[in-house]
Amino acid sequence: MITSLQNPLVKQIRKLHSSKERHKQQLFLVEGTHLLEEACAVNHPLEVVCSTSEWQNTHPLLWQKVSDICERAEIVSEEVLKAIATTVQPDGVVATAKRGSRLGEAPLTGVALALETIQDPGNLGTIIRTAAAAGASGLWISEDSVDLDNPKVLRASAGQWFRLAMTVSPDLKVTVQQSRQAGMQVVATLPSATLTYWEVDWRKPTLILLGNEGAGLSPELTAMADLQVQIPLNPGVESLNVAISAALMLYEVQRQRRTIEHG
Repeated sequence: MITSLQNPLVKQIRKLHSSKERHKQQLFLVEGTHLLEEACAVNHPLEVVCSTSEWQNTHPLLWQKVSDICERAEIVSEEVLKAIATTVQPDGVVATAKRGSRLGEAPLTGVALALETIQDPGNLGTIIRTAAAAGASGLWISEDSVDLDNPKVLRASAGQWFRLAMTVSPDLKVTVQQSRQAGMQVVATLPSATLTYWEVDWRKPTLILLGNEGAGLSPELTAMADLQVQIPLNPGVESLNVAISAALMLYEVQRQRRTIEHG
């Protein structure tokens, strides 16, 4: 059992709390039983798994499974587990996984999301969870957004992180151009738009553009959209949370497509 916070492995894992180290080591944290189960369900490559003996005794089958597929499995003390976890009350297990071995590039088909400069990890995780639930084909995100594998993003996605195709786009303008070439309509969300989001024909393949929590979409991306839509708000309400906006539009897409399917 590893009990020392000075253990080299413990030090290495603790460093993964920072974005810089995740990029440097090409690893990220998978914390908690649920996320670990989701990672295993899609055979995401795991490097190291650390658990308390209590967790191992409570989840013998999952422990056996992760021990078989990861490169190193260690029992650690409660103190060590708390040190390597980013949560205040970890549930007994933390693993490290390889960056970059995701589901491949997000396809430019169906309905996809393009997110510009999203800063809040909770928002991004919620958008990922909602996109997976609503049947989106994938998600594109600008390089200046919060890390896709930020621990809070994974937690907020409730495990759907492992099930949605996601791509960091070096240039979202190029991504938008490629989506148009692929025959997709591009829809921008804008408070000043005259069209409401339910007046759009969402049955067509569509890329939905969503912008930064404070500043919204950049003028450059807005100008590339085929349609600009707004979500109606009562007077005095400034805006909706970006994750809520994404959810409203994704479920309007689903509603329209189901109406057609069921006649």
